[in-house]
Amino acid sequence: GCPRPVMAAIPPPSAPGGPEPNPPPLQYSLLLQHLVGEQRRPRAWDPAALGGIPSPPKSEEQKMVERAMESCAFKAVLACVGGFVLGGAFGVFTAGIDTNVGFDPKDPYRTPTAKEVLKDMGQRGISYAKNFAIVGAMFSCTECVVESYRGKSDWKNSVISGCITGGAIGFRAGLKAGVIGCGGFAAFSAAIDYYLR
Repeated sequence: GCPRPVMAAIPPPSAPGGPEPNPPPLQYSLLLQHLVGEQRRPRAWDPAALGGIPSPPKSEEQKMVERAMESCAFKAVLACVGGFVLGGAFGVFTAGIDTNVGFDPKDPYRTPTAKEVLKDMGQRGISYAKNFAIVGAMFSCTECVVESYRGKSDWKNSVISGCITGGAIGFRAGLKAGVIGCGGFAAFSAAIDYYLR
């Protein structure tokens, strides 16, 4: 086994009024036991023990702003704006790499002008932006309502709201398209939620 540390003998206390005795020498192995050995005590991080970070009480205006930012309407508007920007960028990008932009079937060998290409890119960007904005607002609002109804924040909210959103978009083309849209959007939402968490 390991050799046990030998404690130094403690000298007898001095007489009252006399000089203070020297402290006993501390054994290096005993010190290691308390620093990294079995006798080491883990310290719990408690900000309150150090005084914590002082935080002033929130005013009524701050509470009102927080409630507004956590509301379903705000989340839906935020998703709508984000979807519009993302959809517009995606539409311009796809139009930029599409070889049929500005194509005229009457004159297939004619090279389109820059103005025609930019006009086509703008039209496609606006179209994509509108679609992405509608889908983003529908999904965000549905997820917020489902989360409020269930009282939980987990992956099921994304799947349920994805199915509702995909089904609502697909049902315009028929029952079969609605079922496919529900399943596809739910699977996509579950994959995104799994990746983000």
